[in-house]
Amino acid sequence: MSQSVERALGILPLLAKGPAGLGEVAGELGVHKSTALRLLRTLHERGFVYRQADGRYRLGARLFALAAEAVENLDVREIAHPHLRALNKATGHTVHLALLQDDEVVYVDKVDSRYPVRMYSRIGKPVPLTVAAVAKLLLADLPEGERRSLAERIDYPRYTARSTPDAAAFLRELDLVRKQGWAADLGGHEESINCLGAPVYGPDGRVVAALSVSAPSVVVSAEGLVELLPLVRAAAAAVSRDYSGSPEPEPEPEPGQGPGPEPGAGPEQVREHVQEEDS
Repeated sequence: MSQSVERALGILPLLAKGPAGLGEVAGELGVHKSTALRLLRTLHERGFVYRQADGRYRLGARLFALAAEAVENLDVREIAHPHLRALNKATGHTVHLALLQDDEVVYVDKVDSRYPVRMYSRIGKPVPLTVAAVAKLLLADLPEGERRSLAERIDYPRYTARSTPDAAAFLRELDLVRKQGWAADLGGHEESINCLGAPVYGPDGRVVAALSVSAPSVVVSAEGLVELLPLVRAAAAAVSRDYSGSPEPEPEPEPGQGPGPEPGAGPEQVREHVQEEDS
């Protein structure tokens, strides 16, 4: 029975490439045509494959319906929460999860710091788009035209001297985030708060959420916070795997260019980047 299941499952990736005839299916599975036909008939009866008028088979409507239903019922907050708690336990700092909703990025989960000095944030509250690490991650994944359009229609409040000043600077920052695969807010919203974030990927390789670790500078310096970047990226990768239902790590970001550290950079390289921003 397990061999039959394995063979039946082997048909689906073949048909995902396009319609195939009985001979092609048998050849792909390495079985006799009669065996392939039995498998195809069973899948056809269940709606997972469809037999066309020309005798070839393609994926069936039932398969697409199940996939759509599964995606609709995925709750990234529920999936991510254990990983957020684990990251909070490992670092002691505030951990957030955020989603993009229209033109807003909203916190959907939070695990508070164990330290007496905590940052003020609230689940359901929109974050400042032009400075927050989670916002940069989610907006950087938008298609280029959408990124540019959004950058040109939003405001650029000067929260601090480090706040993003205008659309051109914001687009450069988003481009850097796409390349390096992580984002930071080093005093851009509040002088005394620093934040590091990493993306959560869905099955299609697109960013579906972003998680971050934030801490006041009186608790840990910016340099100390960047030491946690490997933990933040590992937590995001774990959420990505659970959300996508795949043992594979999240898609590798594009090779880094420009002033940011390369993808996978260690604390030393990231610290150099922080020091450059301070200068």
